[in-house]
Amino acid sequence: MKRMRSSVLVVGLIFLAAVGCRGGAQIYNVKDAPITTATGKAMTMDRATKAIILAGTGLKWSMAVAKPGHIIGTLNVRTHQAVVDITYTTKNYSITYKDSNNLYYDAESKTIHENYRGWIQRLDNAIRTRLTMGG
Repeated sequence: MKRMRSSVLVVGLIFLAAVGCRGGAQIYNVKDAPITTATGKAMTMDRATKAIILAGTGLKWSMAVAKPGHIIGTLNVRTHQAVVDITYTTKNYSITYKDSNNLYYDAESKTIHENYRGWIQRLDNAIRTRLTMGG
């Protein structure tokens, strides 16, 4: 019985070590995603700005216009915070990592908490959908 408990303990410790030592995910950025509208009409900067803000706020991101063509998005989830730069023209947009808190960002290896990728992918999908609808 002692041997069985020892085996279970060893397996448990190996599992915890594997989970605890798991590396972060690579930083996910969106680079020059094309802006297309369902109607084929050209996008304006005003409509692009509104579409990006609506997409982000719909997903609980705080969106702040830094200057024309540049929005800073901030997502707070429990004790985690992700901050991204969203740059855009009437033709394309990019979402790039800016800063974070409590997401285990490693600048050298460019890794971060694995949930970050999903947050950015959802933001990208929401922005793409809003822009396609024309703003």
